[in-house]
Amino acid sequence: MKPIIVLVTPQLGENIGMVARAMLNCGLTDLRLVAPRDGWPSIPAERAASGALEKGVTVSVYETTEQAVADCHYVAATTARLRDLVKRVETEHTLAKEMNARLAQKQNCAVLFGPERSGLTNEDIALSHAVVTFPLNPDFTSLNLSQAVLIIAHSWHSYCREDQKNFADAGSPPAPQADFQNFMKRLLDDLDERGFFRSEGLRPTLERNLTSLFVRAEMTEQELNTLNGVIRSLKLPKQS
Repeated sequence: MKPIIVLVTPQLGENIGMVARAMLNCGLTDLRLVAPRDGWPSIPAERAASGALEKGVTVSVYETTEQAVADCHYVAATTARLRDLVKRVETEHTLAKEMNARLAQKQNCAVLFGPERSGLTNEDIALSHAVVTFPLNPDFTSLNLSQAVLIIAHSWHSYCREDQKNFADAGSPPAPQADFQNFMKRLLDDLDERGFFRSEGLRPTLERNLTSLFVRAEMTEQELNTLNGVIRSLKLPKQS
């Protein structure tokens, strides 16, 4: 298993192609696009990929970030700016170590990259278990999209070649994003039914904070099943 690269709303086909080229340089082949601005397939991307799309890199297109990471157990978001969400902060080196251990346990790992001009939104970052920042010159942190992907891909490629111990199996595997998203939808719907969201203006922030809180817990399938059971129990009539 290898890390998955997810480009959220990429703007230029050329950048997608150069990302594919950088990925294959480091042995990565799973490229996922969320709502690419210029659509897919892309002739400029094929030209810029220098054959990477024909030699192994597969491209899948999704409408939303949630769909793109639904089968993933661990998601990291690249950002140059720390937002108002509480997240574990990784460098490319610590992220490589984290992903290598999880991949050894058959966990799907994805790294999110935002659009060239604006970067990832708070909603995208809320879906992640950690954020990744690059230790660059603080006076000039501008990276091309393919450069950022190459840093992550090369760090993982270099680390996984080393003889490292894997983390012990926790017993119950981590809950995949699809199950987690179903849990969050159910929780938010129930909270809405009980009148928790009293201000529509604050609702997006509350939903984002709740999502970030539960993502940070990195729940196992067993733990998620337990929480689903708790919600079911709270909705049952009180027994006398």
